[in-house]
Amino acid sequence: MKTNTIDVLDLLTTQHKEVDELFAAIENGNGNKKALFDEMADKLAAHAAIEEKLFYPAAMSKQTEDILHESVEEHLSIKRLIADLLALDPHTDADDFDAKISVLKEQVSHHAHEEEETELFAMLRKSMSADERAALGNECMAMFESLMATEPRRNVPAETAEAASLPSP
Repeated sequence: MKTNTIDVLDLLTTQHKEVDELFAAIENGNGNKKALFDEMADKLAAHAAIEEKLFYPAAMSKQTEDILHESVEEHLSIKRLIADLLALDPHTDADDFDAKISVLKEQVSHHAHEEEETELFAMLRKSMSADERAALGNECMAMFESLMATEPRRNVPAETAEAASLPSP
């Protein structure tokens, strides 16, 4: 019997694309801006949590140490913007909301596509076996789905004091 598995790098890349689509919908006015932002904030919060708790510790090595420490700092900056946005009304605070969404998009795009997909994932394709990536992918997917059931965006304001800690390589 074959079980369905997902490579952790494919899972994270798919999640990056889903967030890109939500940014586009928010910017293009396709739907309820508050509902779209809440969905995106939940996905970003759950995504950051699985990276910080499962993916980054599994990916930690002398080779990846610098990029992972930079990544948790980028997460912190992103969480601070999300916390600011959660306190705004996209309609009555439209100018501030739209400006912060624009900055958030730039930070998320840089982090996801340039840092992770281009640099980190390339390193991990060489250093982790397909089986290791699949096992980690399944673990990350289960945690992500569990978190998404809890409106994880509500935890973000409490996570803005300092970057997540990482194990030593």
